[in-house]
Amino acid sequence: MVSKTRAQMVEDTKAKLIKAARKAFATKGYQASSMDDFTAEAGLTRGALYHNFGDKKGLLQAVIDQIDAEMLVRQRAAQAEGKTPWEGFMNEGIAYIEMALEPEIQRIMLLDGPAVLGDPSQWPNQTACLRTSTQTIEALIEEGIVKPMDAEAAARLINGAALNAALWIAAADDPHAVHEKAVDAFRHLAGGLLRSEA
Repeated sequence: MVSKTRAQMVEDTKAKLIKAARKAFATKGYQASSMDDFTAEAGLTRGALYHNFGDKKGLLQAVIDQIDAEMLVRQRAAQAEGKTPWEGFMNEGIAYIEMALEPEIQRIMLLDGPAVLGDPSQWPNQTACLRTSTQTIEALIEEGIVKPMDAEAAARLINGAALNAALWIAAADDPHAVHEKAVDAFRHLAGGLLRSEA
């Protein structure tokens, strides 16, 4: 039997804690989840949690980073299904908005995350998303699909619209009804960037 390296053991410990925290945050919410929930579920000590994440807030950030990476993969897949570059761009934004209907994403990413970690538009993952959106809009401008404008400004506004739509859906009494209205309005807003119908 091959023994694990220290690095592998650290990664295993982190993965167990993230999995346990993700389950607790999704079912109980951040406030009602205790560090004892995570450590008992993972079969680890509080010391392991403190050592790897600092505190419960650090663990929430790690869970959000994991979910965000999964969401990004799903958005890229939606983008790839577009028949045109514009359709791909729209698919990506709408996929993000639609994920706000999922209970785990609602609770962790859109309700507890902002309450604990602050404005999600300032999170590191949003910065990376903004860069990608800016590059996409630059390419759409070069192809003559989108009107000439400042690509970063357009990306910030489109990303902000998608984020705020998702936050609205997550906080709504009837998320599905809000989702339909939000997607429709998002399409109209984003369509204003087009030179002509694409």
